[in-house]
Amino acid sequence: MTLNLKGKTALVTGGSRGIGRAVVERLLAAEANVAFCGRSQEGVDKALEEIRGANSTFALKVAGRVADVGSEEQVRSLFEWLDVEFGVLDILVNNAGVGIFKDLAAMAPEEWQTVIGTNLTGVYNCCHHGLPRLQKQGGGWIVNIASLAGKNAFAGGAAYNASKFGLCGMSEAILLDHRYEGVKVTTVLPGSVSTDFGRAGKADWKIGAEDVAEAVAMILAMPDRTLVSHVEIRPSRPPRK
Repeated sequence: MTLNLKGKTALVTGGSRGIGRAVVERLLAAEANVAFCGRSQEGVDKALEEIRGANSTFALKVAGRVADVGSEEQVRSLFEWLDVEFGVLDILVNNAGVGIFKDLAAMAPEEWQTVIGTNLTGVYNCCHHGLPRLQKQGGGWIVNIASLAGKNAFAGGAAYNASKFGLCGMSEAILLDHRYEGVKVTTVLPGSVSTDFGRAGKADWKIGAEDVAEAVAMILAMPDRTLVSHVEIRPSRPPRK
């Protein structure tokens, strides 16, 4: 399937690196206008410089801004900025996430709040502000990047598992609430991805961030009659245990 998003505008959270960066680049390649956010100005500026340097045609249709999605005030400002920069929203990719991996007894309350606040409340904040804009357009896409940790618990993952299990349930409920308004919701659950996120780092056997981005493109390329609601992505040959 060929993905052509010319005239469409996407917002990708956590878009300055990793999976989010790969999604930004894939959507730009499909001729979308793309806005993204990251947690640091340095990271956003570096991503913009690299993306624009790779292809000068990107210069006028990509923009970045600093935002902590766990802050409702910052998310509100992010969407107001999006209204000024692009005037419309067609696709929302909720990718921003953090991982703090400890057993529950060792996890400080502020660490718990950071994980839940970013991975779950952050998606609520973005959907809360994004949905009225999608409804105004007569519909659109929400793609939530969850994790196989949203269905498979692991030791040391109490907060991360809770956030991703919750995200999977919330995503399904949003789908049911808004499907007849033309809003499609897809949850993507990658396994081990070769990025700097998490405890194990990069490895050749892991999924590439660009592979996850390609899955997002596949989802968006489906005909209007079809909704891919749930996608699991796994390494084809993980190390034997």
